[in-house]
Amino acid sequence: MESIAPGDLVTLSTAGAPLDGIVAELPSATKAIVAVVDRRRGPVLRTVDRQSLAERPEPGAGDRALRLLIRRTPSAVQAKARGGANASSSRDAHTRAAMHRTTGK
Repeated sequence: MESIAPGDLVTLSTAGAPLDGIVAELPSATKAIVAVVDRRRGPVLRTVDRQSLAERPEPGAGDRALRLLIRRTPSAVQAKARGGANASSSRDAHTRAAMHRTTGK
């Protein structure tokens, strides 16, 4: 598959049976994050090689659940650009804890 974009319908070809999926993100030139329906766990996100993806012309039965999963999952690409796991927990202006206040002796 030459050109893929987030939101494209794809078929994931792995060692097992092919799975229908939707491309969620493209973190690098060789990897893609794809939402697929796992038989045991339900809709999940998997990081796969782009070479294992093929276009899928028609929507499948689980596409609605996959789109809901993509919509409620935060973007991994944006979090990495802002500092990874610490991106949401830190603020630039408040980097230290407050000093101990004396009682006014």
